[in-house]
Amino acid sequence: MKEFMNIVEVKDLDKSFGKLIAVEKLNFAIKPGEILGLIGPNGAGKNTTIKIILDFLKPDFGAVQVFGQAMNENLKDRIGYLPEERGLYKRLTAIELIIYLASLKGIPNDQAEARADELLKLTGMYENKYKKNKEMSKGMGQLIQFIVTVVHNPDLIILDEPFSGLDPVRTEAVQSIISDFRDAGKAVILCTHQMNKVEEICDRVLMMNQGQTLLYGDVLETRRRFQKNSVRITAAEEIGELPGVTGRVFSNGSLELKLAPETTPQSILDRLREQGVTITHFEVITPSLNEIFLKQVGADRE
Repeated sequence: MKEFMNIVEVKDLDKSFGKLIAVEKLNFAIKPGEILGLIGPNGAGKNTTIKIILDFLKPDFGAVQVFGQAMNENLKDRIGYLPEERGLYKRLTAIELIIYLASLKGIPNDQAEARADELLKLTGMYENKYKKNKEMSKGMGQLIQFIVTVVHNPDLIILDEPFSGLDPVRTEAVQSIISDFRDAGKAVILCTHQMNKVEEICDRVLMMNQGQTLLYGDVLETRRRFQKNSVRITAAEEIGELPGVTGRVFSNGSLELKLAPETTPQSILDRLREQGVTITHFEVITPSLNEIFLKQVGADRE
């Protein structure tokens, strides 16, 4: 695999169903060693986009390349896909299911079981190796589906709500595995409503609504673009009046100062130091992706 090649490249994608525009003029790319967070409200076009990438649907216009080619059967073994709609063969044990589905990807049984054992241990599911799928809880079944998705060590991993039904410990385990894939040079598309997970593990974010791109770019840079001109401070002493402050809000032991457009956070910090205020916490308030999402989707609907 060439290092400079995009794993996925989507160009000018359009898809409609009758009068419903599902995807319109969509462009994005994913590099090796990158996690892209795909977010948006229900009906935004996320699932349609994924289905077009996987060649389950054909676009009306535009093109998708995967590993530098149009999708074909030979490429599908290099992809792992965890759909939102899940299903397990209920009468099989966990290991029987994993080995069977890995065999469909051309993985020998002994290799599949060795890799399955590793993943079962990492997810805390090893003791359930020989349990039938019909005896498992929703969360346990979710973990087995995740293992099935990645057991063949794919180069492109597409995950639709992978943390659904998981407790915090197992959520952390799955999140760690996803990060390990990124570190190994894999490309990951993470489709989720859990904005905090996008902030924690994604490199870039694509926010969609009504089939169109609302935001696309580096996660940190995206948040900085919507940065408020305000700071949050925790101090040992009471903070008096400061020039350039237009408002203040107390919350959970901290003070939020809203600044005039010409006032910089650095000037406030300098003034507090001049006054001899003991500062234990000082931060420029940057909105979460969830806040940005609510604002952008709300504006898009006006």
